Amino acid sequence: MTVSTPRARTGAGTEALCPYRLVLEHLTSRWGVLVLIELLEGSRRYGELRRAIGEVGRVSEKMLTQTLQTLERDGLVHRDARPVIPPRVDYSLTALGREAAEQGRSLARWTEDRMDEVERARRTYDEAREQRSRAS
Repeated sequence: MTVSTPRARTGAGTEALCPYRLVLEHLTSRWGVLVLIELLEGSRRYGELRRAIGEVGRVSEKMLTQTLQTLERDGLVHRDARPVIPPRVDYSLTALGREAAEQGRSLARWTEDRMDEVERARRTYDEAREQRSRAS
């Protein structure tokens, strides 16, 4: 994988330089990974999705909409708008999205399983750094 030079984070220029990196950013973005993992449970309406993700962090309507549009454009999320009154829009994973979401969920589980080790490593690092700064 080639890493692109610093430029604007969006637009055709960035995609042409490193399309892998851009998709990886979409998949692992703060809200992207949460949307994907939530949709593994099944299709959700916008409000259901926002409430479910809101349990982890507060996502604005604008940010959730942008995230869904980006994931839809990448072929990971399917948007099903039904012409009924009131309008009904459901979001679900495509086959590609399911595959990506399962990978994201595995990483999330690993993080949860290893959190004690990460916290110990952080404490060790912080203590060593503090000792170095006192010695200076």
